[in-house]
Amino acid sequence: MEKKTANTPPILPSSSPPGPGPQYTTPPGPGPQQFTTPPSQQFRSPPVQFTTPPGPSPQQFTPPPGPGLQQFTPPPGHGPQQFTPGSGPQQFTPPPGPGPQQFTPALGPQQQFSTPPGPPVFSSPLRAPLRPSPYGPGPQSSSLYSGGFSNGSQELPVSQPVLARDLDLGFESPFVRFSAHKVLKRKKQANIPSLPFGAIVSPGRVIQHGPDIIERDPLRCHNCGAFSNLFCEIQFQTGQWNCAICNYSNSSEGHYICNSQQDLSLYPELATSAVDYVLHSNNRRSGFVSVGDVARSSGPIFVLIDECLDEPHLQHLQGSLHAFVDSLSPTQRVGFLTFGRTVSIYDFSEGSVVSADTVPGEKSPTQETLKPLIYGTGLYLSHMHASLPVAHSIISSLRPYRLPVPESSRDRCLATAVETALGLIRGPTAEINRGIIRKSGGNCRILACLGGPCTFGPGSVPSSTSHPNYAYLEKNCVKYMEKLGFEARKCGTVIDLLCAGTCPVRISVLQPLVRESGGVLILHDDFGETFGVNLQRASTRSSGSNGSFEIRCSDEFLVTQVIGPGEESESQPDPHENFKNDNSLTLQMNTVEQTQSFTISFEHKKDLKSEFIHFQFSVRFSTSYQSEISRVITLRVPTTDSLSSYLSSIQSATSSIIISKFITLDATTSKLCSTLKKSSIDERIKDISHKFGSHKFPKEIADIPELLFHLRRGPLLGGLVTHEDERAVLREVFLSGDFEICERMVGPRCLMWREGGEFEECKAYDLVMQSDKAVVLDHGTDVFIWLGAELAGQESKSAAALAACRTLAEELSETRFPAPRILSFKEGSSQARYFVSRLIPAHKDPTYEQEARFPQLQTLTQDQRSRLKSSFVHFDDFSFCEWMRSLKLVPPEPS
Repeated sequence: MEKKTANTPPILPSSSPPGPGPQYTTPPGPGPQQFTTPPSQQFRSPPVQFTTPPGPSPQQFTPPPGPGLQQFTPPPGHGPQQFTPGSGPQQFTPPPGPGPQQFTPALGPQQQFSTPPGPPVFSSPLRAPLRPSPYGPGPQSSSLYSGGFSNGSQELPVSQPVLARDLDLGFESPFVRFSAHKVLKRKKQANIPSLPFGAIVSPGRVIQHGPDIIERDPLRCHNCGAFSNLFCEIQFQTGQWNCAICNYSNSSEGHYICNSQQDLSLYPELATSAVDYVLHSNNRRSGFVSVGDVARSSGPIFVLIDECLDEPHLQHLQGSLHAFVDSLSPTQRVGFLTFGRTVSIYDFSEGSVVSADTVPGEKSPTQETLKPLIYGTGLYLSHMHASLPVAHSIISSLRPYRLPVPESSRDRCLATAVETALGLIRGPTAEINRGIIRKSGGNCRILACLGGPCTFGPGSVPSSTSHPNYAYLEKNCVKYMEKLGFEARKCGTVIDLLCAGTCPVRISVLQPLVRESGGVLILHDDFGETFGVNLQRASTRSSGSNGSFEIRCSDEFLVTQVIGPGEESESQPDPHENFKNDNSLTLQMNTVEQTQSFTISFEHKKDLKSEFIHFQFSVRFSTSYQSEISRVITLRVPTTDSLSSYLSSIQSATSSIIISKFITLDATTSKLCSTLKKSSIDERIKDISHKFGSHKFPKEIADIPELLFHLRRGPLLGGLVTHEDERAVLREVFLSGDFEICERMVGPRCLMWREGGEFEECKAYDLVMQSDKAVVLDHGTDVFIWLGAELAGQESKSAAALAACRTLAEELSETRFPAPRILSFKEGSSQARYFVSRLIPAHKDPTYEQEARFPQLQTLTQDQRSRLKSSFVHFDDFSFCEWMRSLKLVPPEPS
């Protein structure tokens, strides 16, 4: 191991450690309480006031003596509010101080992302008509699994809970989206492969008002293992409860004994469809709960930097890295490694110079090689509040690659760099010190900034695919990367690869590394703004580890296929739990994150006789503080004999995403050409029309064929994206992504700018390309801004329009991960083809169909219509109506 240094100007140590977090004051006295939050230093938002509306205060429930109900008043203070587990429901009285707090199983920091400078700030009184959430108003919470894990800025509800089953809303949940809100009773009618009944489940989704917290172990059915829930039949005199999944009678051991049936609603698991359990029997740090600012701390981050970058790419990367370290929490620990033919580990202990220790890159580092790093005096991970100037100096000291070697042939020992970082994270793991075995890792992250393939050392591939043994060597590299990703997962480390540039990085070799560790792989055009945003969002991405996901449903139903970020497990999540007839499907998850989802399809085993079908989804994971959390979501869907009632209940967007994921998965695993992949969509549309209509598509689901037509023309099935690396990354994001990003990747959202700052939502047709308008097209991983030629010729107006569109594009993708690239161009430019190719060529349709499907066209004058018609270029692509007629189907009427 060698030591290398570079002279730099002296660096003064940081003068002050991070200060305390914001203080909250609550005026004493009964009645409405007002919480005033001072401006946050991180979020830079104005003070927000939460005021309880005037009116009579709710009646205090006084439990009778006995084990049925217990009242618990937490002591005042600024720490976390912990609920003492008991045999009955727990009542919470908010203390004076910093407002009501709930336990937060923190999974990592969530901060406002700092991005490189954008266009001029544009103030507009009107914004785009964003779709309201059916689950309640307001923005989403900023901490993962905040669901009843409040951050102290929201008031706790004190009113009597309203049961979802009493409102007949048992099928609605912010975590689950069913393809239909009813289920057909007859098996023959329901089991249609072309339009399956399914669900999209996002178990780690962030919501504002999330699940209640229960700090005790759950009650579970002794027969099937299902959790007790609001749909169970309970005898309040004896506490016996019947499982909603298998109807087995269970004893609650006195937990559910109370005075009346209404008192059962005081138990959170019997009042709401989703709850979070803190599992004391499995917690490694019993009694420790983390909330507030403590929840924002996370494990260490190692940033791996490619040494083989040309000067333009390196300059962009340095700018992104400077913004990245400035955005980190002062308590965040960060380390820097660079890799080429050797691996350089930068030392923060040398304040006045940039210093690094090096290890050779041609082979994996041994324990002897790492001993000087682990036991030496070097400081390779340091808190930002103490080493921020040193971090900036390390980034500024990076130098471009100078040798005359092509990018794809430059030596990059990526695997050796990852192994070195893992060795530092583990520390002296294997050694026994004073009879105690030290546990390694936990909630750590490796962020690798890569500009080309791994061509040196272990896990490397030849620089040229024409190598005679390339296929054999690539197969060995894939196995090595899978093993390395598994080792990272064992020590609680997630590996994210952020690639940029025009050089192929060999996605087939790198994907096993990130998949096994639970990370992501993202491709960028360069190391500029979008790369910097994704670097920041990757570092602050909250996640749980060692997760398991269980699916249970009524006996009449069967799970047929699951797509998502997990793999089937043969063992139970907890070996101490044995149930008689547990037919659940259990999937192992490397990480549990807010941007993930599972897509599940179901089938009937037989004709249904019951009025409801019950579903239960549970996810179990470990937080960064080794606490075990189990989130349980229980829903039910009514059954029906009416085919028209079923069709009316179908959710077109959800059904289209489920179908699209199955088609995309087939395209990923099969070797069919793009023509055969698209023909599968054609056959599916014809089959749906045949089963539910004749030659006319059912009007209740008229949006499904148009969304699938977008999929047919889009980048997921080829055509728009020509390189296989790009298609592989897009498909990986789509197959494991949540509903929001998948909805946009299937059917792009189109917003037209009007003079005065207004935005009008339109269909994604090429009729939107009007010369005096600006258009924003959100396609999930890309957001396009198009300026008409007439508008672009007016300098002041075009600047205002571009700034407004840019602001809207950033708002649409503010919390999205991966962050989309935002591209802007003018009408007639060469780059405008990326925008035009994503629009349906409706200009080929008759005028009456254009006006029916694109009503905005009726506001144009005859002269404007003529100019719009003359601006189109003829090509052979079908319009939507032409495509439907080619299938011998009548196009559905616009909804």
